Amino acid sequence: MPKVLISDKMDPRAAEIFRERGVEVDEITGKTPDELKAIIGQYDGLAIRSSTKVTKDILEHATNLKVVGRAGIGVDNVDIPAASAKGVVVMNTPFGNSITTAEHAIALMFALARQLPEADASTQAGKWEKNRFMGVEVTGKTLGLIGAGNIGSIVADRALGLKMKVVAFDPFLTEERAVELGVTKVTLDELLARADFITLHTPLTDQTRNILSAENLAKTKKGVRIVNCARGGLIDEAALKAGLDSGHIAGAALDVFVTEPAKDSPLFGTPNFVSTPHLGASTTEAQVNVAIQVAEQMADYLVSGGVTNALNVPSLSAEEAPKLRPYMGLAEKLGSLVGQLATGAIDRVSIHREGAAADLNPKPLTSAVLTGFLRQQTDTVNMVNAPVLARDRGMEVREIRTEREGDYHTLLRVAVRTADGERSVAGTLFGDSAPRLVELFGIKVEADLTGAMLYVVNEDAPGFIGRIGTLLGEAGVNIGTFHLGRRQAGGEAVLLLSVDQPVDAELLARVKALPGVKTAMGLAF
Repeated sequence: MPKVLISDKMDPRAAEIFRERGVEVDEITGKTPDELKAIIGQYDGLAIRSSTKVTKDILEHATNLKVVGRAGIGVDNVDIPAASAKGVVVMNTPFGNSITTAEHAIALMFALARQLPEADASTQAGKWEKNRFMGVEVTGKTLGLIGAGNIGSIVADRALGLKMKVVAFDPFLTEERAVELGVTKVTLDELLARADFITLHTPLTDQTRNILSAENLAKTKKGVRIVNCARGGLIDEAALKAGLDSGHIAGAALDVFVTEPAKDSPLFGTPNFVSTPHLGASTTEAQVNVAIQVAEQMADYLVSGGVTNALNVPSLSAEEAPKLRPYMGLAEKLGSLVGQLATGAIDRVSIHREGAAADLNPKPLTSAVLTGFLRQQTDTVNMVNAPVLARDRGMEVREIRTEREGDYHTLLRVAVRTADGERSVAGTLFGDSAPRLVELFGIKVEADLTGAMLYVVNEDAPGFIGRIGTLLGEAGVNIGTFHLGRRQAGGEAVLLLSVDQPVDAELLARVKALPGVKTAMGLAF
């Protein structure tokens, strides 16, 4: 039975879901890194929020760990490259708190527009300063979205309901999606020049860090109001303060800061500045939602192989997993076969899906091929780190689909490019479940790929099958199955034998000594 550790405080429903799905769970919170290292080795899964730091050091001690689940969006506290290298899936729950975060952004926008925090403090201090707090309406104003993904699109919908005009800067936003959302797609400079309010809804990356830099803040419309409920680091905080002090920026509201917890920010006390302590996801509904989602996702992965909202491996729903599992088995075997047979440096791997296979999710199949292929070079490869290892080795990976059917209803072909040219193998599924090799380096064959096998390339000549059969019999090696293929009579033939024991060096030497043998190798699956 899989075992999961919940190391941060989480809604009790998460533990209930794990147990309902057949996963053993321990709730142990508040551990120091050293205490966590001492116990993490016994767990298959680790469910966290923001407190637990999943560092490379922690991962080194997580000898059985298969998945880390973050209840929430941000995974700044997880070393994803280290997790990928170790073969650990990292998941988050990007949609569980989307509405909550979007609503918080809208709330902060209203707080800025009507100076609500300052007006509240003034009134509760016994003052009645109606003339001091002259706000602005949001109706008819232009809202600039930096990031129009899941949360940004919800903010856009709410803003349009408030009769605002919405412009959006997002490199991944298509014109069609912009029309669907009811927003105008613009460049960043156009947004800065036009927006009365700016809200940020983008992750923190090398491309987005300080996207509102001093230079870009200077390009904004005088009197702009800025809201950030996404990530600290998207705004140059010193430049933001300067803009508030000068009056160029009419107001700013931050729910996130470069350094958190933010207990001593130069922005504190600045007029027209509103701050909250990272409350974007802090509603009862959101906390329950993300706890439920992370438990469901992790249980799906540990029990059935379904992968949802993973950040370092292709997603594979629990519904897809049973259908794809036999294909992934075939893909891994084909990758293993070509990895064992191809010689020389390989700089490109191509995965062709034909017929029914063309409609399948390609990423899991590609990962399976690379796992089988790279297993010939390292014993630490798996579905998670195979693409990373392939990239580190400088290999180009291609995914190709062909909807038309050929000789088979469904077909996977794996081709590698070496200095000697391209080599390919192809396989299909019999009865939609049994993997079968049907082509080997351009030669038609039909063979199971299982256990120990002997691969021989020989001249097609009378008497060869008898000679190799006699040799194996004299060596005490029992033949399980026998598969033969050739391009043409009298040309080159390929022989694949499944045998009951591994093929050792002495046996290979005797096979290579037979007349007509060009190549002989032992294979293992």
